[in-house]
Amino acid sequence: MNLWNDPAASVDERADALLAAMSLDEKVGQLASFWPQPAASSQVAGDVAPMESAMSDGLSWDESIRHGLGHLTRNFGTEPVSVDDGVKRLRDYQRQVVDQSRFGIPAIAHEECLTGFTTYGATVYPAAIAWGATFDPDLVEEMAAAIGSDMKAVGVDQGLSPVLDVVRDYRWGRVEETLGEDPYVVGTLGAAYVRGLEGAGIVATLKHFAGYSASKAARNHAPVSIGPRELEDMILPPFEMAIREGGARSVMNSYSDVDGLPALASNRLLTHVLRDRWGFRGTVVADYFAVAFLETTHRVAAGPRAAGILALEAGLDVELPSTTGYADLASAVADGVLDEAYVDRAARRVLRQKIELGMLDPAYDPTSVGESTDLDSPRNRDVSRRLAEQSIVLLSNDGVLPLQVPSRIALVGPCADDPNTFMGCYSFPNHVLSRYGGDDLGVDVPTLLDALRGEVEAEVVHHLGVPVTEADRGGLDAAVGAAAESDVAVVVVGDLAGLFGLGTSGEGCDAVDLRLPGIQEELVERVVATGTPTVLVVVSGRPYALGAFADRCAAIVQAFMPGEEGGAALAGVLTGRLNPEGKLPVGIPAHHGGQPGTYLAPPLAWYSEGISNLDPRPLFPFGHGIGYTSFELTDLHISEESVATDAMVEVAATVTNVGDRAGAEVVQLYLGDPLAQVTRPLKQLVGYAKVRLDAGCSATVTFDVHMDRTSFTGRDLERVVEPGRIDVTVGTSSEDRRLTGRFEITGETRVVDEGRVLTTPVRIDG
Repeated sequence: MNLWNDPAASVDERADALLAAMSLDEKVGQLASFWPQPAASSQVAGDVAPMESAMSDGLSWDESIRHGLGHLTRNFGTEPVSVDDGVKRLRDYQRQVVDQSRFGIPAIAHEECLTGFTTYGATVYPAAIAWGATFDPDLVEEMAAAIGSDMKAVGVDQGLSPVLDVVRDYRWGRVEETLGEDPYVVGTLGAAYVRGLEGAGIVATLKHFAGYSASKAARNHAPVSIGPRELEDMILPPFEMAIREGGARSVMNSYSDVDGLPALASNRLLTHVLRDRWGFRGTVVADYFAVAFLETTHRVAAGPRAAGILALEAGLDVELPSTTGYADLASAVADGVLDEAYVDRAARRVLRQKIELGMLDPAYDPTSVGESTDLDSPRNRDVSRRLAEQSIVLLSNDGVLPLQVPSRIALVGPCADDPNTFMGCYSFPNHVLSRYGGDDLGVDVPTLLDALRGEVEAEVVHHLGVPVTEADRGGLDAAVGAAAESDVAVVVVGDLAGLFGLGTSGEGCDAVDLRLPGIQEELVERVVATGTPTVLVVVSGRPYALGAFADRCAAIVQAFMPGEEGGAALAGVLTGRLNPEGKLPVGIPAHHGGQPGTYLAPPLAWYSEGISNLDPRPLFPFGHGIGYTSFELTDLHISEESVATDAMVEVAATVTNVGDRAGAEVVQLYLGDPLAQVTRPLKQLVGYAKVRLDAGCSATVTFDVHMDRTSFTGRDLERVVEPGRIDVTVGTSSEDRRLTGRFEITGETRVVDEGRVLTTPVRIDG
């Protein structure tokens, strides 16, 4: 047995031995990829990757596997394929790769998995922004474990999720793919997703590293002009948490440039931060066509080979989705323009990963990769249902909800009976099936109309009203008339996810402002004007400005693309079968424009009376959400009045359900730093706990706050813990912080080394 095939040897020993035996061409082959495309006869419209139709096809299959292959791209996720056919095709691909390789090395098969395994017939879970609304890491981990087990069953090795971009501008099309605007929520939920996926044996891929969501004017791929403090304190922490706390084994680059340097060409990001500082040992893979973009869009490389060299030297290991820039790496070494040590560095990382995945063990058999399995099992649908139920946010309610069994309900709006509006951009129905036409979704997705009619005895009268995007008023009068003749009107508006401008939310579907798409606001205004009590339900991937009519709606419900079980979850909230428990992972703006920022604002970014006439404060703040019961917070206790810069303090509070039914509350801990060497947010979430209580019951929530959690990037660009007063507030949203206290950090300013405390452990007693 060769050393590299010996499971008893260490991963490093095996990788080193194999690397030493390989030729330069064979090592370069491990950095390459191949993307099988639909048959030429398929009637396919649109791209599933940016500028896909304008890109070179890369190397052919035979050329790609001549010296071995690193990755096989989206065997299941490029076109509609049954589980059996997909498994059969993957086995054939892997057999050819192994047979062609002198060392019998298979390829890593990767797939998208942001709203579930992106393949035909697989469960469509709520969009990632909905996971943020749950504030429930355990549930997110359970979902990821289910996704991972399905992928593993059919022979997939790596998943291109989660997205850890922190929302900086709500107009960005990919807000739906994020976990919200707070780095701690993004980091804790993202790390939970990673644990679930990795625990199922799937390599989790963090994206997009780094800065993608902070693009100018929220345009896709646009330049990012942020300073080092914003990058270090707002953008990078979730990635560090997912690596150190979650165990992620892969990272994908951002398309954007930061201060003029594309992330894919940044040695600082891909090598210094990831590896030298955080100790990351996994692989860095390219976002699709990102290597080519160094030449064609960023214009920092003179051609494909120059782009490949630039990316490899910066720290990229594998080019995806196919091989263009990396096709000439061997010749670049031969010509003396590339040090072979860079090829060795990347190839060793890929080989380590394949060894970890068991691909070089004697038991690996390419003809038995994968098996037939139910990708939309009852287990999956149960997890999807619970995620949807916990993600729905009740923003306001004058008592009209739960619905009091009216005799007639007008259910109007474009999202009331369109299942696609419940699903994110990276769901298979919207991402792939929409390119083929037809109504087949591959899974059962009951709409709100279906669910409500099955849940209430009242007559439910449905009218479209207006489409999501088009200015078609043909159905407007009928919808308004139905509302006027009903006891209550439920107006369901929002988004339809798509790609590159073909939707109102999703990759490349950026918004000029935060007005509801199309003429949906006209529908809302006219229904409200009838005088019929109106429940506004927003099903969207981003927050939209609701200030124009919020005071005139009897209730407002926000659902962030709740997936295939979203219809029943929404119906349950409207009827009272479910007590809503979602909390906003992003604020809901009051006005359309003004580029409202997130809650993480220093004094001059918040309301500044006498300085600016624009008020950026949200209509409904980050962390907000009410239910059909009430909670009180009391008895704030801070264990120490003063604490050293490297010590810890306990912060405790009591939460009591003072209503008449069971419910859940998210207790939120915020810190404020009123005097610092650089400007600091007025308040910042450092801990949270979801607490479920029966009516009349109480629990004590205790947070262990290490002083590392107060650290920030200081004047000299070093991370520091600074002595001084820290304000402590505990509440139920970023603006409803009912309990207040403080403690003093004493001693000298401490420079915080790598490996700082990233999380705030929490205990719930009672």
